[in-house]
Amino acid sequence: MEWTPAGWDAHAARMADATVRPESRWHGPLAAVPRHLFVPRWWTPGEQDGTWVYELCDGAGDPAGWMSSAYDKSLSVITRVGPHHADHAAPGTVVPEAWPTSSATLPALVVKMYQHAFLADDSRLLVTCGSGYGTALACLRLGDERVTSVDVDPYLVHAARDRLAAAGHQPRLEVCDVTGELPGVYDRIVSTVSVPAIPASWLQALTPGGRMVTTLSGTGLLIVADKTADGGATGRVAPEPAGFMSTRHGDDYPPAPDNTGRWATARKADGESVTTGRYPVMRVSSTWDVRSTLELTVPGIEHRMDVAKDGTRTACMLHPDGSWARATAPGAREVPTVHQSGPRRLWDELDRIRTWLVIDGDLPISGAAVRIDPDGACHFTRSGWSATISAR
Repeated sequence: MEWTPAGWDAHAARMADATVRPESRWHGPLAAVPRHLFVPRWWTPGEQDGTWVYELCDGAGDPAGWMSSAYDKSLSVITRVGPHHADHAAPGTVVPEAWPTSSATLPALVVKMYQHAFLADDSRLLVTCGSGYGTALACLRLGDERVTSVDVDPYLVHAARDRLAAAGHQPRLEVCDVTGELPGVYDRIVSTVSVPAIPASWLQALTPGGRMVTTLSGTGLLIVADKTADGGATGRVAPEPAGFMSTRHGDDYPPAPDNTGRWATARKADGESVTTGRYPVMRVSSTWDVRSTLELTVPGIEHRMDVAKDGTRTACMLHPDGSWARATAPGAREVPTVHQSGPRRLWDELDRIRTWLVIDGDLPISGAAVRIDPDGACHFTRSGWSATISAR
């Protein structure tokens, strides 16, 4: 086992007490798994010369910080940014801001995913790997022989295998794109990466009545669904929001389109339509129900928001079809002037959803029924509302 600070078990015990009740079946695993072992180095976001960067943190060089980060029930510890794994970086390394590509998911959310999976003592479980921490919790709950853990990244699987062995576990680990063919048949599938649509391979790999628990990319939706006799599945949107890194199929995510010119247009240009918005400017990316409903209504919108020193709030939206919107208000409670152009009126779509929320008190995506076709198409319904994410 790698060097480990004395007294880690007291930190783990406190985290377990703060996460679940003592009688929970997950209290013991939370208290017993040495989470720090799975995150000996990690990246933390910061600012340098006015730009966002990720700075390397080394547990051996900062044992107190290591324990604080590793045993925070509400902290996802980022272990990989773009192609840069913290294990391979020298102390003091700083990398430019990029999309995180692996982490040790916050323990409270890992446990919530497992609770939604409703694991039986004899469940055969497939779980996504990452750091291996969630896999270790599952091993203590079910036994190593019932747990299969997969990741698209060969190094992550290699490192997780060594660290799981150091913690006393030897589950089945496979290098595998979780959106493709899976290496077995399972009673439960729990994905701590988000997917753009439900992979048909999951439905094929689930036993009759088996359950999947996952999140959908671009939303805060946590889906819990059980396999049905027709090869599809039915379930619901869980009441808690959740979000994970999206699946990737290689060493990093594909480069994002260069929208510099389009963002500049959205920030400065006069719109084809200039109106007064109904509601104050909001940070859509910080919501889950509004953001999720908007994503289902108009998929693919990107959001940016700035607050100037004088309190002026400006939110911009871009869509791949060329639509853009800008809403600017002098303060947090004032209604904005809205400029919009392109085939869609993006801010009008947002205001329509917010009106629905004001009138009904919630949005229909909250608690919606979910039906998944055998090919992975996902249908949401509630109170006369419906939406579909097509199979891919």
